[in-house]
Amino acid sequence: MVQGTTSDAGKSTLVAAICRVLYRRGVRVAPFKPQNMALNSAVTADGGEIGRAQAVQAQACGLAPHTDMNPVLLKPNSDTGCQVIIHGKVACNLEAVGYHAYKPTAMRAVLASWERLKSQYDCVVVEGAGSPAEINLRDRDIANMGFAEAVDCPVILIADIDRGGVFAHIIGTMALLSESERKRVIGFVINRFRGDVALLRPGLDWLTQETGKPVLGVLPYLHGLHIEAEDSVPKQQNASGNVDGKRIKVVVPVIPHISNHTDFDALRLHPQVDFQFVRVNEAIPAADLMILPGSKNVRGDLEFLRAHGWEQVLTRHLRYGGKVLGICGGFQMLGEAIHDPHSIEGDAGSSAGLGWLAMETTLEQEKQLKQVSATLTFVEAGVSGYEIHMGISRGKALAQPALMIDGKPEGAISEDQQVVGTYVHGLFDHPESCAAWLAWVGLHNVVPFDYRQLREQSLEQLADCIEKHLDWDKLGLR
Repeated sequence: MVQGTTSDAGKSTLVAAICRVLYRRGVRVAPFKPQNMALNSAVTADGGEIGRAQAVQAQACGLAPHTDMNPVLLKPNSDTGCQVIIHGKVACNLEAVGYHAYKPTAMRAVLASWERLKSQYDCVVVEGAGSPAEINLRDRDIANMGFAEAVDCPVILIADIDRGGVFAHIIGTMALLSESERKRVIGFVINRFRGDVALLRPGLDWLTQETGKPVLGVLPYLHGLHIEAEDSVPKQQNASGNVDGKRIKVVVPVIPHISNHTDFDALRLHPQVDFQFVRVNEAIPAADLMILPGSKNVRGDLEFLRAHGWEQVLTRHLRYGGKVLGICGGFQMLGEAIHDPHSIEGDAGSSAGLGWLAMETTLEQEKQLKQVSATLTFVEAGVSGYEIHMGISRGKALAQPALMIDGKPEGAISEDQQVVGTYVHGLFDHPESCAAWLAWVGLHNVVPFDYRQLREQSLEQLADCIEKHLDWDKLGLR
């Protein structure tokens, strides 16, 4: 099990890397994250929902994602509440206190998935969540040491040196663990190191002497690496390399409950796209395409956009010929009204939409989850992706669909071709589909860009790195 001294220490990446190394060696290996809190998710082959990071880790193992790889997924819809997903399906909505009482039930689901995976694979590589040293979360813990203790699993502790304070992070975490938990830690991995490791050697020796635990490896900072983010919006906006010629500007607002922002990774990394996530209080630039992303609280996030001037910006953008795309929750915002009679995402009620598509959306209690293969209606191109939403949209705008799925219409496109909305995620992941969307925006002579191939190359780069820099004998995985 890989646990981290902090969030974003590199747990997801290290698990993916170990999985790929073992897969290359012919080991039947699977990833596992007992509990994940994230708004980036994926739809599995068995029709469930798991964290996006576990879907990438499954790819590292040469496997199709399965709900057993992430049996408990928490999707926050407010500062204190979340949707609870068990074995890929919505179980309930709970506030933080309520979920604490629910944890024994969640733990039974975790252990059931663990047993199934353990019986099917030679090795299961487990990812923790956040930090094991959060005192307020230790009671009934199912995500870190509570799980490791329950199944008697050895633990690797990873820390990020790039953010500073790496020795304090490790020593402080170890000090806050119980004696049995400290014994469970077999060693440390220091992540994202820049420079000559010889200069770090005195610190490593001191750390081993202080804790009695070995440093299993020092991983270098890998430039140009792309592994999809578990939850946080990427800080890097664009690809490091560009091509000569025209580029298009794409802008996406960072709304408070943004979900599945990994939809935009292929655009963000495309060499002909100048991509920008616009955060609160940042100036909104002119753009060729503005995209309204998915949301776990559509009415609340639409109110946020209005409060920060986005409705006026979008109106002016359309007046001057710009294009607008809404995906999932963003699609719902483009309609005339959003109704939440069952308090699915907040207080029951209705909100006026932006009104650019003649339709209304009602949030239903049953979530729509499916993998899809579709074709675009306004240009010849195929799309492979997935749907994951609570809302059902109805109205005459849907008579002019954006996509066709198995002969059935999906989404909508305005008569002037400026506004498109769809429930399908993964629109840009395939080269053909990405090129078609960029051509719709106005980019000609689109350079071929295979995002999925880039992700595969990154997994191989990761595996090569840890083959070299981890002590596999001490890990017991030779």
